[in-house]
Amino acid sequence: MNRFAVAACALALALLTFFQFPGHTWLQQDTQIYVPILEHQRDPTLLRNEILAEQPHVAYTLYDEAALFLRRASGLDFRVVLAFQQIVTRALGIWGLYMVATALGLAAGPSTLVAAICSLGAAIPGPQVLTFEYEPTPRAFAVPLLMCATGLAARKRYVPAGIAAAAAFLYHPPTALPFWAVFIAILIVRRERRALVPLAAAVVLLLIAAWTQAGSGESQTFLARLSPLQEQLQHMRTAYVWISTWPRSQILHHVILFAAALAAFTRIRRPEGPGINVSFELRMFLLGLPLLGLAAMPASWLLLEHWHWALVPQVQPMRILLFVALWMQLLTAAAGVYAANCRRPFEAVAWFALAYLLPLDPLVTKPLPWRPIALVLLLAAATAAAAARIPRFSPAVALAAFFAIPLLGGVVNYPHLHTPEIAQLSQWARTSTPKDAVFLFPGAGHALDPGIFRSEALRAVYVDWKGGGQVNYLRDFAEQWWFRWQQNIAPPDLPRYDALGIAYIVLRPPDRLPRPAAFENAKYVAYSVR
Repeated sequence: MNRFAVAACALALALLTFFQFPGHTWLQQDTQIYVPILEHQRDPTLLRNEILAEQPHVAYTLYDEAALFLRRASGLDFRVVLAFQQIVTRALGIWGLYMVATALGLAAGPSTLVAAICSLGAAIPGPQVLTFEYEPTPRAFAVPLLMCATGLAARKRYVPAGIAAAAAFLYHPPTALPFWAVFIAILIVRRERRALVPLAAAVVLLLIAAWTQAGSGESQTFLARLSPLQEQLQHMRTAYVWISTWPRSQILHHVILFAAALAAFTRIRRPEGPGINVSFELRMFLLGLPLLGLAAMPASWLLLEHWHWALVPQVQPMRILLFVALWMQLLTAAAGVYAANCRRPFEAVAWFALAYLLPLDPLVTKPLPWRPIALVLLLAAATAAAAARIPRFSPAVALAAFFAIPLLGGVVNYPHLHTPEIAQLSQWARTSTPKDAVFLFPGAGHALDPGIFRSEALRAVYVDWKGGGQVNYLRDFAEQWWFRWQQNIAPPDLPRYDALGIAYIVLRPPDRLPRPAAFENAKYVAYSVR
């Protein structure tokens, strides 16, 4: 395939992953945090009483600067410019996976097959991340850029790899740091110091960006110890950061995936006939990053749970485990291709079954229902047959998986939370209430409705569960959020709400108050506190 065909395939796969499977979401996870910050930065008169906008945690990323620039340059809203970046970075990541597969000695068709299988994505139990994030967040852009950098480095294109990895660093430094730890070791061995220039430039840019935002809210602390209240709140709100809260089955899951990846790597190096000479660069990435992921578990236990280092919940080093799953998918798919080429159909089916498993079953240590098992085996058998007989067209089977997994496997990656009722409520608040109005959703509990409302209505929400996910980053924010959350779970008291600066409350119809409503529809009833 020529370079234009490869680019077209990567873009087509990126669009397929965006619109079909694993898909994309908006205002259902961390964009509930980032969008209010971006809207307040765009127009400081908006969300002036919003705790998330008052204390943002975007000093050490160019995510916000890039989004603001693209919005001003294009005139499009944040949803569009962030989705554009998400599709572009996914395409670059898929291109990187293709390059890694070709560096393993595969032809164009099988390499496309391997990239397509990896593009099905995987959820990482424990740290609660994804190889292909649904939401357009900093990590969603950084991970595919690191895939691209890996592919470029596998082809010994060190400077372009450094540029891609530096871009990932600018978006999300914690995600890029493990890659750079491995890449710097490679560059030292290869004496390719020029590839470090992009990283140096990225560090300077981030320091400048952090300096320009020095006065916008509380600063993140890196060398402090966690207070007892911070630990309590993190255990309550972000328990996934603490490995002591993980079931043993989750830890075993990652060990099993690493063992499968290592077995596939060994199979690739010793297929029938002459072994594949995997380059030093590729060995470092395919084995080094998963090893760092496994090492992150005991390291996190020591640094966080015994030394109580406040930096650890901010960096969340156990997110490196996503490379264990990603490289397991890639290596088992590549091993399946080699087994098919060697006319070992049962072995090929076994390898492809492992490659297809994670999109249907994110935790391999629990029993799997018969329907996903049957679909995994069907996809694996079809892929093995295609790879053996018509390798150029084998990607067609993987493309079918993008439709079969949600339709036949019953996989639903995310709920549909955007309803006409929340849109009506948001529109009313945006057009009929003051800009500085503060809303509260008493009794909402862990529901995500308040976060959707905040970003759609551009009105402050006094407190919500999703916003509490930022207790990892800022000590003062954590204390303020906890105080507010206690007010939220207390019985409704309008005079107390008024004293707290809350202007409106939103209830469900069964909880309506004996007073006229300011707004009402089938799902929500809004009251003025005064």
